This record gives sequence, C-alpha cells and structure tokens, in this order.
Amino acid sequence: MISDNLLVIILFVEIITLVSGEIFSFCFLINCLVHVLVQLSEISIPHYLTATIFSAQSHEIAVFHRNVRHLIMICVTAGICSGLRGCCFGIANMILVKRMRETLYSSLLLQEISFFDGETVGDLTSRLGSDCQQVSRVIGNDLNLIMRNVLQGTGALIYLLILSWPLGVCTLVICSSLAAIMTVYGMYQKKTAKLIQEYAASANEVAQETFSLMRTVRVYGTEKQELKRYNHWLDKLAEVSLRQSAAYGVWNLTFNTLYHATQIIAVLVGGMYILAGHITAEKLTKFILYSEWLIYSTWWVGDNVSSLMQSVGASEKVFQLMDLLPSDQFISEGMALQKLQGHIEFVNVSFQYLSREMVPVLQHINLSVHPGEVVAIVGLSGSGKSTMVNLLLRLYEPTNGQILIDGVPLNELDTMWLRGRIGYVGQEPKLFRMDISSNIKYGCTRNIKQEDVEWAAKLAYAHDFITLLPNGYNTLVDDDLLSGGQKQRIAIARAILRDPTILILDEATSALDAESEHNVKGVLRSVRSDLSSRRTVIVIAHRLSTIQAADRIVVMDGGQIAEMGSHNELLHKNGLYARLTRRQTDAVV
Repeated sequence: MISDNLLVIILFVEIITLVSGEIFSFCFLINCLVHVLVQLSEISIPHYLTATIFSAQSHEIAVFHRNVRHLIMICVTAGICSGLRGCCFGIANMILVKRMRETLYSSLLLQEISFFDGETVGDLTSRLGSDCQQVSRVIGNDLNLIMRNVLQGTGALIYLLILSWPLGVCTLVICSSLAAIMTVYGMYQKKTAKLIQEYAASANEVAQETFSLMRTVRVYGTEKQELKRYNHWLDKLAEVSLRQSAAYGVWNLTFNTLYHATQIIAVLVGGMYILAGHITAEKLTKFILYSEWLIYSTWWVGDNVSSLMQSVGASEKVFQLMDLLPSDQFISEGMALQKLQGHIEFVNVSFQYLSREMVPVLQHINLSVHPGEVVAIVGLSGSGKSTMVNLLLRLYEPTNGQILIDGVPLNELDTMWLRGRIGYVGQEPKLFRMDISSNIKYGCTRNIKQEDVEWAAKLAYAHDFITLLPNGYNTLVDDDLLSGGQKQRIAIARAILRDPTILILDEATSALDAESEHNVKGVLRSVRSDLSSRRTVIVIAHRLSTIQAADRIVVMDGGQIAEMGSHNELLHKNGLYARLTRRQTDAVV
C-alpha cells in the first residue's frame, strides 16, 4: 500500500504536470506573493486592534489616531490582496479542471476495446465528472486555505512566543494534540472518500442503464425492482456518510474542547502573570486573540487537510486512468500501402477473451478472401462470426496465428489508415445525437458535399424516408424518431459514403423489413457489378436468403469452419448449411 504522504506528493506532482504552463505559473507566482502579503497584513490586525483600544482607554489621542490609520491601511491592503488571491486561484482551478478532464478523456479514448469490456460507462463518466471536480478542490479550495492558515498560524505562534513563551508553549502543546487528531481524522476521510466515489459510480451505472432501457423496464413492469437496485447503492452511500458525519462530530467535539481549554489556560495563567506583574492586561488581551487565531488556523488546516485526503482518495482512480498507456495501435508507426487491393487472409487464427481464457472463441481459422469477392459467414449464435470481424477491424488481437491484408500482417499496418478504407455496418447501429447528414458523414476525412451524402443515402434506400422527416437531412437524430430499420439504413449509407475497399456488413439487414432487405440486396448487387470500384465484401447474416448470391459462404460451428462453398454446393452437401436453410424455410412456412 502506498502511504498517504506519498499519495499527496504524487497528487501534487500530477497536478503540477497538468497545469504547467505560462498562465498557471504566473497565477501561482502571484498567489505566493499575495499570500505572504495578505498574511503579513492580517497577522498585524490583532496587534493594532488591541493597541487602539488600550490607547483610547489611556487617553493617548495621538497614539490612538496613529493606530487607527495603521489599522485602516492594513484592512484595506488585506481586502484587496484577498480578492486578487481568490481570482488567481479561480483561474488556476479552471485550468486544472479543464486539463484534467481533457487528459482523462483522451486517455480513455485511446485504450483497447478490451479495457471497456471490464469498465462500466457509469463508472467512467463518474470519474470524468464528480471525481475530477473533487480533485479540483485541491487548487480551488484546499491548497488555498491550507497555505493561508499555515502562514497565519506560524505568524501567530511566533508572536505568542514573543509575548510570553510559557503561555506560547502551552498553546503549542494543545495545537500539536489537535494536529495529531487531525491527521487520524484525515486518514479516515480518505478511506471514506474512496468508498463514496465507488458507491456513487455504481449508483450512476444503475440509473444510466435503467434510463437507457426504459422501454424494457416499462414493458416488464420492473420499476420497483430497478428502484430497489438503485436504493441498494444509496443505502451504502448513506451508511458511509453517516459514519463520516459521526467522525466529523467527534472532530468538532475535540476541537471545541481544546479551544476552550486554551482560553481557560490563557485566562488563569495570564491572570496570575498580571497579578505578579510579569505582563500587562494589553499583552494578555493580545495573547488571547493570537491564541484563538492559532487554534482556528490549526482547525482550518485540519479541516482542509481532511478535504485534501478526500481529494487524494478520489484522485487515485482518476490518475490511474490518466496514466494508462495508449493502445499500441495509436503509438506504433505502421505502414500504409500505396493501394489497398482487399485481399484478406486468416492464417491459423485462434482467439479467446481475456475474461474467459478457458473458453476458445475461434480455433485454427484458415480463410482467404480474394479482392472483389463477396464472402458470407453464417452459423449458429456464438459460433465466432462477429469475432472474426472484430479481429479484422483489430478491435482485438488474435491469441494465435495472424491476419494478412494484401500479404502484410495486420499488426504491421497503420491501423487508422486501414480503418479509413473499411466500411462497417453493425448489427445494432448506433447513431450520434446530431443531424442525419452529420451522422452519414461521420468518420469521413475527405471533403464531403451534400450531394455525396444524398447519393449514399439513395444507394442505401434511405433518401425517401429522410426527405419526409421534419427537417430532412438536418433533422436531429432521436431514439424515438427513427425505427431500427431506418437507423440501419443510415448506417449503411455512412459505410457506402466512405467508398471503402473492404465492406463489412455484420447482420446489417437484421432490423430491416422484407422490402428494405430486398433493396439492400440491390446494394450488394451494385457493389459486385461496379467493375471500376469492386470491393471485397464480408457479410454476416442469420437470414440465409440475404447471402445466397455470395461468391462463397463460410459456415461456422463452435469457433471453427465447418463448411465452405457456394449456396448450391452447400445445399448438395446436405450439411449444417442445408439444415439451417431448411429450418428457416420451415419457420417461414
């Protein structure tokens, strides 16, 4: 386990790295100078305040007026400097939050897909939101007040020792006790902060999942069940918060006890010193004011250190995520071919997920797809069809074997270059909350005109229904606005607009009606007949009627290739493909 002190040091190093720059350096330098000036001004206020009162009591008019002028000048200086200090800290805090969220978001975007398999959306968004805001308190609040009160407390202690070192030592002992209790309390706050962040992230995940599946919840009438799931995490949050409040109560009780003990000691011992003629009433008054100042400075340091420990607890996971190395796909310099032909080879490829290493998904796959060929992959659910596509898109890396593109291993190619030449339509296409035109253009790096967008939409048989929408191609995409089939046709248009060399359709007709499916078959026919830009097409489909015209059909079973051939050849073999075809025919009849 890393010690709390080391975690605080790491936190500050990370923050300095994040906010390093001219603006922050200027703000930090100004803050240091202003802090010193403010504390020198404020630490003098009790001295001149007491001197003013006793000079008035002694009828020393000239001394009284001089003290009043000094007091006014000090208060005005402290006020102006405090405002400047708050402004500079606010700017530094803004820079910190912005760069922290930007760095964390960038780090998350560049992770492997397998990373997101093990993380929940609610947890990651909680880190980006509340956790980053919690860490920002280090600059915006905690560090500001800690620096302020440390300087105040140090100045007050020095003044107390000058006034009366025996009384000063007594006050120092009480403050040391307060600091020890403060340290224990801060460590406890750090632990509870981590629990609160985890429970809050879990509650957010439940809420996000419920809202995204609200129709399913409503149809099955599971509102009370979802409320129970959410309340489970709220109860855990309440339990931790209750313990946190109890600890805070103990801390306040300790502070008030020691604070009043300081007053009693000052009055008793100071009164005896006055009676003995060792100090004056004016000095005792100054001592009491400065001792209260020292106690309150210690209390504020303790309170802000506990908040700092909360920030440390919240920051551990944030900085762990920020320090993750990007995927090799983004940092390795792969090669880009002069012209992509679209020849795909799977050479003895095997794969299993890291979370299920004992369950092979693909076993010894050998497959060659020639340029311009249309290859269909069929099989029962879980046979490994979509996994082959995921490996081809390099969302995952093969456990064994390799994939070649035009004779070059996939991991030696520039991944971003390759993906720019692949069109992909998934089984459940997801559209962004932007207008339809932008959704179709999404991911295209070349200059796209509106005519190109409409051309792709016509090829995907999406143009007609788009023009009937309230704002046509400028209509904002909403889950309630478009049907599943309409979303899928927009996704197909997006893939066509990229003018890809390799086109992958993973259950691209699953949400389409019979007429739309027939039209999409027309898209496949046009792709095959366009000799000027023939594409390599890989089609995954449960509807076997969709892929009967494919050049080859690959039948998967249990992560292996069971059969391969044309539609007629596989029917004559009377194997798995023929059995699947008969089942679908019987189901339709």
